[in-house]
Amino acid sequence: MRTRITGGRIIDPANAIDETLDIFIEDGKIVAVSKELKGFKADEEINATGMWVMPGLIDLSARLREPGEEHKSTIESETRAAASAGITTLCCPPDTTPIIDTPAVAELIQKRAEQAGFAKVLPIGALTRQLNNERLSEMASLKEAGCVAVHNITPLANTQIQRTAMEYAATHNMTVFITPEDTWLRNNGCVHEGRVSTRLGLPGIPEAAETAAVARDLALIEQIGVKAHFCRLSTARAVRMIARAQHDGLPVTADVCAHQLHLTEMDISDFDSNCHVNPPLRAQRDREGLRRGVIENVIQAICSDHQPHEADAKLAPFSSTRAGISALETLLPLSLRLIEEEKQSVIETIRRLTSGPANILNLDTGTLGVNKPADICILDPDSYWQLSTENMLSQGHNTPFINWEFKGQVKYTLLNGKTVFKRS
Repeated sequence: MRTRITGGRIIDPANAIDETLDIFIEDGKIVAVSKELKGFKADEEINATGMWVMPGLIDLSARLREPGEEHKSTIESETRAAASAGITTLCCPPDTTPIIDTPAVAELIQKRAEQAGFAKVLPIGALTRQLNNERLSEMASLKEAGCVAVHNITPLANTQIQRTAMEYAATHNMTVFITPEDTWLRNNGCVHEGRVSTRLGLPGIPEAAETAAVARDLALIEQIGVKAHFCRLSTARAVRMIARAQHDGLPVTADVCAHQLHLTEMDISDFDSNCHVNPPLRAQRDREGLRRGVIENVIQAICSDHQPHEADAKLAPFSSTRAGISALETLLPLSLRLIEEEKQSVIETIRRLTSGPANILNLDTGTLGVNKPADICILDPDSYWQLSTENMLSQGHNTPFINWEFKGQVKYTLLNGKTVFKRS
């Protein structure tokens, strides 16, 4: 199968390309990015005039709920939603049921994604067996089964076990994903500790719950030398700590949820349970610090932290509702808002969604380079649209962005050269 994408603005941060060119695809691979390719006869031609053509997005955190919670969503439903949002690769955290602590579970998830055929799903293995913070998982077996990193979701209570786990991961050249949170400081909090939490009478999570955890893990990383990735930062102070560590040469990277770049604690003022997330929405100064972190490349990736829920999960009193947002379909439009609101360059914004996360995981995707998989997103940058429950493809409709108007809409998504989404 030969495909030619014509007339589009090619935006490929990995290769520093931002110009109008054509893309030539054969047998699922990109064979050329140029104005012409002598002798190439396309079986299919996609006219991308006036559109942006960029690598398929890579999402570092998306809970697909399968296996174990198929009443919330399935791999098929969520990868279909991902394709509609230009996402071609998703990383699945290990807290499925059963937990991703054996090769069998990792292989099952990848097989289900392959059968669905909408996006690639890369499992993240559990750092400890059953995520119980005690016995280390068989990281070598997990890596062989396709796990791209290891993560324990909740921080390890025992710092010695954390150190041993990092040392073990380092011997297998595996990236350790870290959720920076001190469980004791978090206590039973559900929102940012501050004036809003006090006024609403909701238990707060202090800034120190994140920064204390970051400080501890940076000390371990400095001693061990393991490659580590800090997931879903929420405070400006943590961003500054990561920046200092990167300046000192530590092998650390970081990401932020797209919603943290736009919402603050003020958005929960009417007890909107769709704004119940973990880490919590914090103060405006934190949002500004996170945006600076993205602009200055302290934060290398923007993720969705997709967590679809059934409607009942958000109907209890705020503190009793399930945390999380159905976020696949707002990852790209929320990121694009930084271009206008913060004057972030187009190519750098796209980098945080493509080659940035790819580099964190040493993937060969996130680029439009020759001989690379033809995972491609084609976007109409001037198309205005409004998010509604009717036009969402995810089974989860738990999002605070319903009725928001966005600029920029995905028109085509290609996975290994095959069109898996086309907007009519």
